Amino acid sequence: MMCWYCQTENSSEGVCSFCGAPIDERRPERKNFVYLEQCEQPFSQLKYFHTYDLLLLLRLVRKERSDAFNQMRLIKKGAQEAQMDQETISFAEEQYLYYTKRARVLEGILIDRMGYKPKTINDKLLLSIDQKIKEYEKKA
Repeated sequence: MMCWYCQTENSSEGVCSFCGAPIDERRPERKNFVYLEQCEQPFSQLKYFHTYDLLLLLRLVRKERSDAFNQMRLIKKGAQEAQMDQETISFAEEQYLYYTKRARVLEGILIDRMGYKPKTINDKLLLSIDQKIKEYEKKA
């Protein structure tokens, strides 16, 4: 088998005889479409997402977290003026905490790969990364 990293041909399975990289481990591949529900996958599956896809997913999760925070704030403000049941308030808080934890998982994977977590993920950042990926793919 050919090593993904050093391109050395290996006769044995497991690890590369030259660089020691795992040969049978799959590498992250870019997806055509990323949607919010993918953030619910366990870490063992998220680590195989391409870095670009992780950035897109983190952007979606951060947006959902922000929306949940705003909704929670409105519900708490409305609960003071009108009688709101504790269940509605608890649900809003749970949504906010859920997306906070999901964002932290994605940020942790990105920190492992990039050495930092981006403060903002805007179109300019994504377009720049996309162009670099396409340039690399043309050369490869």
